[in-house]
Amino acid sequence: MTIFEAYNDIKSKLKSAGIDDSVFEAKQIIKFVTGYTNTEILNNYTEQLTGYQTDKKDEILKRRLERYPLQYILGFWDFYGRRFSVGTGVLIPRQDTETVIETCLEKISGIKAPQILDLCAGTGCIGITLAAENSEAAVTMVEKYGEAAKYLAENIKRNAPDNAKTIIGDIFENCGAQGEYDLIVSNPPYIKSADMQKLQPEVAFEPSTALDGGEDGLKFYRHIAREYKNSLKKGGCLVFEIGYDEGEAVKDILKNSGYSDIDIKKDYYGNERVVFGTLN
Repeated sequence: MTIFEAYNDIKSKLKSAGIDDSVFEAKQIIKFVTGYTNTEILNNYTEQLTGYQTDKKDEILKRRLERYPLQYILGFWDFYGRRFSVGTGVLIPRQDTETVIETCLEKISGIKAPQILDLCAGTGCIGITLAAENSEAAVTMVEKYGEAAKYLAENIKRNAPDNAKTIIGDIFENCGAQGEYDLIVSNPPYIKSADMQKLQPEVAFEPSTALDGGEDGLKFYRHIAREYKNSLKKGGCLVFEIGYDEGEAVKDILKNSGYSDIDIKKDYYGNERVVFGTLN
């Protein structure tokens, strides 16, 4: 089977299984199996797969058709131009979250040596990216769960920022609350408990602790907005990733908690994705 034939076979089977973006995923699988870049695949599409590559392709496809997340199968995923290790027990980085990065970078622009606190850090894709993008920043990331913390440590090492550190702890015990921060950012669990059973099959493999935001999905927002105010400097900014339908509710939480200049930013797909406010 040639590379081109393998690509078409994967794409067809993914599409038949109802998997979104079968074209993109088929490309990712072929890249992983062959070790080729997109350009190299185009230049070598008539090349025959080796027996090992064919077996690898079949193994990946079998697991993917069982709706196991492709990111977990590959063991990594790219976010904001960097590669992050992922696997069972940690939330998968998503492109939607890149809007959070852009918002945070805007908010710390012009601040010398900004102090940043990332709550519910998971893979560290937010905190590590901010540390890598701003070498003067000092980033503290808080993560509660051991499985996620393992990937967080690996991703710090992989992406090599020497200005990022980790605290293992529970944000409801106000870990990382010491000191004054210019920016606090969080992509907390925000799915309503009752909606947890309605998620896509792939999402069911991700840790419920990184998804379940309580009865109305807003438990973490309330706590962070209220209890971490004392950790922000005057003029400091609180930035949240939100569910697509939570913008107004989270704006109200920030307003009722004493923040000002509150606004919503949409992601690349036009969904409300970020709510931020300033502590005056």
